[in-house]
Amino acid sequence: MIRAFSWVEATLLVLFLIAYGIYIWRIVRISKALHTPAYTIIFKLVLRSVVVALVIISILGPAFGDSRREIKSVGKDIMMCIDLSKSMDAFDIQPTRLEKIKFELKKIVAAFNSDRIGLVIFSSEAFMQCPLTYDQNALNLFIETMNTNLVPASGTDFGPPLQMALTKMKDDKSSDGNQKSKVIVLISDGEDFGEETDAIARNVENEGIRLFTLGVGTEHGSQIAASKGFKTDAKGNVVVSKLNPTSLKDLASKTDGQYFEINESRNDVNRLINAINKIEGQMRDARLVDVSANRYFYFLLAALILLATDVLVSVRTVRI
Repeated sequence: MIRAFSWVEATLLVLFLIAYGIYIWRIVRISKALHTPAYTIIFKLVLRSVVVALVIISILGPAFGDSRREIKSVGKDIMMCIDLSKSMDAFDIQPTRLEKIKFELKKIVAAFNSDRIGLVIFSSEAFMQCPLTYDQNALNLFIETMNTNLVPASGTDFGPPLQMALTKMKDDKSSDGNQKSKVIVLISDGEDFGEETDAIARNVENEGIRLFTLGVGTEHGSQIAASKGFKTDAKGNVVVSKLNPTSLKDLASKTDGQYFEINESRNDVNRLINAINKIEGQMRDARLVDVSANRYFYFLLAALILLATDVLVSVRTVRI
């Protein structure tokens, strides 16, 4: 198998042939003018033509010879659980906590293009936004459409999204059962009002699934934008939402995971990506494919030997 010429290579070849043709024509003219035979240039012509042909063939990368190689497809399953409660509209992280997370989620999707990623959105309830998929375009589309109006505005509970992610991963028929290659990433500002979170976290730990948590927000917090001014509580006081990392740190430590954070001076998303990368993926597919090795060096070696012969052997083309 030999690849096709590029336009640059074809142009250079044509220019060389024109120049070499002019050279031969001049030798023939000189030999005729001096009444000497021109057949002596045939040896050099053939020798140099063969050298050029061998060099061109080696550049094109000839591949031949049958061999088989095993190609393995290895990947992880990553379920992203994103808090869409109203507190994610706080703007202590510019432009808002949620908009910052959407930007970073696209970076995470791009970093794991060979792995399956799913999206779960939640507040007090959890909803499957996108099942595990390789389709990055679909994932980015779902991420772009995320907003706090997609879920009930009734507080935050970590239990339902963790349970949904755990159930989907356990029930996945395309998996070989290797739970160590499965990851859950819980993203929130840390305000958990659920009562079953610890029990569900123990189930995640028992299944051997790694849980990473990503807190977003600041300790001083900010107000939450509403349709008219800022969100208020039942007494009419303006609500200030602050990052509460304690529950997120506890969740991560209980499942052999890690806690990461995004605040006004810190962004751990790259650290999160590196931590997930260290987890060994499961083999999804293995197949044998026919491959041919590039044998250019045979032709290049032959060209060098003939070139050396051309230099060492002199042929008189004109006799006076």
